[in-house]
Amino acid sequence: MSLQACADLVARGDPDRFRATMAAPVEARRVLFPLYAFNIEVSRAPWVTEEPLIAEMRLQFWRDVVEELAAGKPPRAHEVAVPLAEAIPADLVSVLDPLIVARQWDIYREPFADRAGFDAYIADTSGRLAVVAGRALGAPEGAAGVLADAGWAMGLASFLRAIPSLEAAGRVPLVEGTGEAVSALAGEGLARLTRARAARATVPRVATPAVFLAGQAAAVLEAAQAAPERVAAGALPEPALAARLSLARAALTGRW
Repeated sequence: MSLQACADLVARGDPDRFRATMAAPVEARRVLFPLYAFNIEVSRAPWVTEEPLIAEMRLQFWRDVVEELAAGKPPRAHEVAVPLAEAIPADLVSVLDPLIVARQWDIYREPFADRAGFDAYIADTSGRLAVVAGRALGAPEGAAGVLADAGWAMGLASFLRAIPSLEAAGRVPLVEGTGEAVSALAGEGLARLTRARAARATVPRVATPAVFLAGQAAAVLEAAQAAPERVAAGALPEPALAARLSLARAALTGRW
């Protein structure tokens, strides 16, 4: 039940966020590794079993953990729950419940009902995670909208990269999968990221590690917008030298 256990979990389960967190100051890592380890535990819960009831029970476990921490109760003896309680204030922990609920979509094979449902899924998973990360690192409440927009763009980029795997698992990831629709969706992600960057002065330097992956997301979304056929083909950019340079630039300058 240590920070190292969380870091190891993130290194295995979310290499992009691991690299971003390692580029952050040590104090930020103490916040981000437990939060991102929690996110991995939640996001993989629907995929470790083919029994929907068991998957629902796994998500409910984390809903109970979040509810208890938000109420100020001692954390359960779990390698992620204990560091999470130490890293995230109780009022912010409560914000994580919709993130868990959103992952119920991953359990079943029904498509999103409409574009609003898809947008809410990205907002409640990646967008919400970025908000909690930034706020826990010291961003004011007024920066939540900026963090949410950046998180939405980062989440969309990751989701588009995962589409071949989701389809192989029998899911219907997109409301509309035509090239034109995919290009427009990527454009929406870029627009949100542009809007967030225009207001990035509201996010203090200490909180910028929450959005260090914005540059990498921009590269993925630009590729998907220009050549949407790359999404289904699994040919979107993977983290490479250019993405890592953008990460280093964000860490050095605070400009994401």
